[in-house]
Amino acid sequence: MFGFNFDKRTIYIIIAVMIGIALLQFATNPEELMRLLLSAPGVLIAITFHEFAHGYVAYKLGDNTAKNEGRLSLNPLDHLDPIGTLMLLVAGFGWGKPVHVNPRNYTRKMSMEKGEALVSLAGPLMNFILAIIFTFIYYAIYKFVEMSVISMSFISSTVGKTIINLIIYTISINIGLGVFNLIPLPPLDGSKIIMPFLPYNAKQFFVNNEQIFYIVFILIWVTGMASTIITPVIKLVSEAILNFGAFIFRI
Repeated sequence: MFGFNFDKRTIYIIIAVMIGIALLQFATNPEELMRLLLSAPGVLIAITFHEFAHGYVAYKLGDNTAKNEGRLSLNPLDHLDPIGTLMLLVAGFGWGKPVHVNPRNYTRKMSMEKGEALVSLAGPLMNFILAIIFTFIYYAIYKFVEMSVISMSFISSTVGKTIINLIIYTISINIGLGVFNLIPLPPLDGSKIIMPFLPYNAKQFFVNNEQIFYIVFILIWVTGMASTIITPVIKLVSEAILNFGAFIFRI
C-alpha cells in the first residue's frame, strides 16, 4: 500500500519520534500497555488480510506478480512492514509491506485504471468484511451466553473478558485501517480508487502533482488532522456494522 517516491529519511525520523513518545506512554501506563498487547492480534489479522486481498484480486485479474513474490499468503511475516505495524499498534493507523502488481498484465475486459481501482479497493473492503465477521462472532458469544447460565461464568472470567476484548480490538482496528486507506491521497488506496471517476483534467492534475499530494498527506498525518477527519467516519462505520450484527442476532 505504502510507496513513497522521495527521500524517506525525514518521514522515518518523524515516525520514530511518534513511536518513541507512544512507547514512553506505554511504559508509564499499564492500561495503555495492556491495550497494546490486546490489539496486536487484530493488527496482524488486519494487515495480513488487507495485503493478501490486494495480491489475490490482482492475481484474479491476470497478474502473477504477487504470486511470484510469495504474497498470496496468509502468513503475517510475508506482509508486515516493521514501521507500519508499529504505527498501527501505537497510533491506530499504519500500513503493511506494499504488494507489487503490474497493471499491464490485467485482463483486457476492463481498463488498467479500473483494474488498479479494484485491486486498491480489495484491501479496505477485506478489512470491513473482517470487521463484520468478528462482529458476528462477538454477538454469537453473547447470544450463547443468553441461552446458557453456565457460560455466564466464563464471560465474566479473566479469560472470557480477554477474548471479548481481543475481538473488540480486532473489529476496531479493521474498521480503522479500512477507513484510513480510503482517504483519497497518495500513497493510500483511496487515491487509486477514485481515479476512474475523475474527469480527464483532474486525473492529469492528480498525476502531475502526486508529490504535492504526498506532502499534503504527511502534513495532515503528522498534525493529527487525519485522525480528526476519519474519526467521525470510523464512528459511523462502527455503528453501522454493530447495528447490523445486533439486527442479525436479534440482540
